[in-house]
Amino acid sequence: MGPDVPLLNDYKQEFFLKRFPQTVLGGPRFKLGYCAPPYIYVNQIILFLIPWVLGGVGTLLYQLGIMKDYYTAALSGGLMFVTALILQMTNLYAKQKTVTVERMQIQNTLTDEDEFEFSSCIGSETVKFIVPGKKYIINTVFHSLLAGVLCGLGTWYLLPNRITLLYSNIGGTVMIFVFGWLTICIGEYSLIINTATETATFQALDTYEITALMRPFYIFVFIAVDLAHRFAVNAPVLEQTNQILHIVFLFLPFLWAMGILPPLDALFLWGMEQLLAFGLGGSPMSSNTKEIQRVYLFGVFRNPYYPKDVRTVTVFMEKQRRLMKVGVVRRILLTLVSPFAMIAFLALDRSLQNLHSVSVCIGFTRIFRMVWQNTENALMDIVVVSVAQMLVFNPDLWWNRSLDTGIRLLLVGILRDRLLQFVSKLQFAVAILLTSWTEKKQRRKSTATLITLNVVFFPILLTFIAISALLSSPLLPLFTLPVFLIGFPRPVRSWPGPVGTTACVCSDTVYYQQMVPSLAVALQSALAAGSLGLSLPGSHYLCRFQDRLMWILVLEKGFTYCGVNIKGLELQETSCHAAEAHRVDEIFEMAFEHQEHTKILSPNHHFGHILTPCTVLPVRLYSDARNVLSGIIDSHENLKHLKDDFIKVLVWMLVQYCYKKSKTWESPGSANKSKKGSFSENQRKGAVERSRPLREEDSFSVDAIEDWTDDSDIFDLEPSGRMKDRKEPGLLGDVPEVHLSIPGSVETQGQGVPQEMSPEDKLYRAVVLGLPAVDKGKQQEVLPRVEFSCSYSELLSIPEEWRTAPVPPSKVNEMRQRFPEEWYHFILSQLDFFHLKEKPYNLPEALMKDKALKDLYIHGVLSCCFGLFGLDNTVPAPSHVFRAYTGGIPWSVGLDWLTGKPELFQLALKAFRYTFKLMVDKASLGPIENFKELVNYLEEYENDWYIGLVSDLEWQQAVLQEKPYLFSLGHDPNMGIYTGRVLTLQELLVQVGKLNDEAVRGQWANLSWELLYATNDDEERYSIQAHPVLLRNLTVQAADPPLGYPVYSSELLHLPLF
Repeated sequence: MGPDVPLLNDYKQEFFLKRFPQTVLGGPRFKLGYCAPPYIYVNQIILFLIPWVLGGVGTLLYQLGIMKDYYTAALSGGLMFVTALILQMTNLYAKQKTVTVERMQIQNTLTDEDEFEFSSCIGSETVKFIVPGKKYIINTVFHSLLAGVLCGLGTWYLLPNRITLLYSNIGGTVMIFVFGWLTICIGEYSLIINTATETATFQALDTYEITALMRPFYIFVFIAVDLAHRFAVNAPVLEQTNQILHIVFLFLPFLWAMGILPPLDALFLWGMEQLLAFGLGGSPMSSNTKEIQRVYLFGVFRNPYYPKDVRTVTVFMEKQRRLMKVGVVRRILLTLVSPFAMIAFLALDRSLQNLHSVSVCIGFTRIFRMVWQNTENALMDIVVVSVAQMLVFNPDLWWNRSLDTGIRLLLVGILRDRLLQFVSKLQFAVAILLTSWTEKKQRRKSTATLITLNVVFFPILLTFIAISALLSSPLLPLFTLPVFLIGFPRPVRSWPGPVGTTACVCSDTVYYQQMVPSLAVALQSALAAGSLGLSLPGSHYLCRFQDRLMWILVLEKGFTYCGVNIKGLELQETSCHAAEAHRVDEIFEMAFEHQEHTKILSPNHHFGHILTPCTVLPVRLYSDARNVLSGIIDSHENLKHLKDDFIKVLVWMLVQYCYKKSKTWESPGSANKSKKGSFSENQRKGAVERSRPLREEDSFSVDAIEDWTDDSDIFDLEPSGRMKDRKEPGLLGDVPEVHLSIPGSVETQGQGVPQEMSPEDKLYRAVVLGLPAVDKGKQQEVLPRVEFSCSYSELLSIPEEWRTAPVPPSKVNEMRQRFPEEWYHFILSQLDFFHLKEKPYNLPEALMKDKALKDLYIHGVLSCCFGLFGLDNTVPAPSHVFRAYTGGIPWSVGLDWLTGKPELFQLALKAFRYTFKLMVDKASLGPIENFKELVNYLEEYENDWYIGLVSDLEWQQAVLQEKPYLFSLGHDPNMGIYTGRVLTLQELLVQVGKLNDEAVRGQWANLSWELLYATNDDEERYSIQAHPVLLRNLTVQAADPPLGYPVYSSELLHLPLF
């Protein structure tokens, strides 16, 4: 996208132009976007001026001396209350009437969702349009009562005689009276007629209709000061404040429209936060010993003591030992020495020797708590106050005469906090100004004009920044352009809801879930050692490892603890995401990997960027390696041995399966108990019944088998995913069971089964091409009972239903020739049967000599080969190997039988995936020398690996269970290549950098305004495009949903910092 992408598309521009005048005036809709009758506008004007008219009646009676001022206020308030109640009742009546009529008439199709059809001046549609009404009955009464109180007190507030006493100027009285009533009318309209959408929006939804109370609340604040002045005696400060506020009162509509004044929910949270931080002592502060732990000193010069060329955990830990010693000393000083030293210093203060006043109690209560909760902060404030005390020698100066030590510390703490915010906001503003020209992709047609205006009006820009810092509110860059506004104050977390409750969960979420506990442990050490610099509440950090980006927000910090929220950003990089991630990699590489030959105190080449590298943390997580398998999967030599290896792996897996199952049997005779009585039903289901796999793409189960239809392209490497209705065998009728005798056994027939088969049945038995119908009265033939030469063989016998595959006898004989007998004997020799209380000493030899047991495994292996490869002996193509690995091979009779045995199918699919991994390992590491090495490979796969697909549910479970290794096979249809992906769990270094807090808050404030007020949710909007310096796209991602879209967000993590 180019730099001149529209800030708002055409539809949103029209929408914004309709909404903003409504916000300015408090709710009247004079710009509709369609033609409306004149009475719609006249009615809104009348309702807008009603408070002024009712207040004017009371004002006139007071000015004429007919009524006292408080009776005047009561009269105007009562009239307003009755009027508001009548309007709300009218709305309820109109809603009921409309509902009754709508049941009888056909609803018209409107061309615009905001368009209304008006029938008369006081019709139902007119009333509902002008007065939408309240959602709750209690608000109908409460808001009406509040409207009456507001009108009454507003009348008292703007009495001309009262204003004249304040200013002694007729012209000023007229201006304040006229524009003051305009302010009250705006507040009343928003409260009782139609609530305007506020530019200062904190919550996405106004569930309890709190927005309507915002403007009346601020009007009441101004009136409260006036009331205090009325009843106070000899209070010149209150008089001066009242005079100033009467003038500021006229600018309330401007402050509301610009979104400077916060909504009530944000104001409450912000106020509580400020009270906690400064009234009770809350914000931590960095000390000089903390700076030496970071890679850059003050963000400008590289720390000569920091390890150079940090790439591995062992090298980093070896080089950082010296800094860790400094960190230990710092921790002892802050947690043990400094608190007691400060308490001793404060206990000797002269203010505590005199009679305690309220200010002394507040100031010293705060500082004594701060000593423990924010030791660094308290230490810095005490040092500053002590130095100032030594420099100020004049005892009559207000600093010495009027302030005690506790209040001085409070003022210093507030000054320090606001000064830091001012510097951070100034850096953010300068970064936007400079990069809007230096970054070519950010250079718009209007850039030169905006830069010129900012330079010319730079004092005004500094004033905006100072006010924003004073209010502790974000500096809002409109559309992230160099157009700066003052955002409304809000909590440091910037979002209303609790952290960690929402995230855009996807398959990548598990990688963050796995690594966060280890990352939290690493953060504990870094925060305790001071490696992360100024870790104040509201500080933001960005962590980077391979394709993972972790966003850390510090929410709380006190004595030896810190509360953080960790978010994970998406792994599937878009072009904007990739551009900013590439710049992040450059910054970290410059700081941590390219410093071996640089000079001492080399400058930070990315100074001015919102990201400043801090340190690297050893974290236990998965490294992700992706390799192209060209030359392996398409090697004829490798593919030629694939089937033989598959047979070996499958034999091992079947033996292991039966051996593990045998541990639940107390004796050999118990094996038959579970097999009797249920075979006749399983026989039909296992041999002929068509399976009905549920479609779930790429899952490691029977459900993974794709449906292939006549419309499917047989050359596609991946199934098309289309589901076609197929005729089920039950609709065609029942079919005869096809059973092949176990070699070496005597075939028997059940009672009632015909001795001779019909020619039709013989045809299907020989060709195995169809599933013919059969009389329901016929009973199916039963498999003969296998006679074992060793009584313990039944412990390793495969289930009977796994031996019903419709394969011809010739293939059984062929499989007998290919069966790896030596490998089979070696596997049996490895079995210990420790779970058997009594067993013969030569049990493995007896099992090896049992030919019936071997024939069972021959038939079981043949059944799986028949399902996955068919009956031919050709070398499988790479495409077939890929389909078999993913479970998406085309339908066949053998596959249909195999999927009817879910447990066997999973074993066969698992064995095939192990075989493929074995092929890759042999091609990479060399051939396997002996059976023992092959068993070691397979046992390692079983214990330490998950071999499957990234989309498998088991893949995610394996990540959370921290399997040491994971392997997946993929295919790139665009490039026509096969890829292998290996995840390896190990302790690796994660790079951490500190973000400019105010840059994040400012961009989040713009995001909130742009989406919640301007509703600019265009995915290609300018403010979401890549900005390599501001990291605009990543910052938007890290916002809380629904405005942002992190794939993971942790709950509040409390990190102990002992």
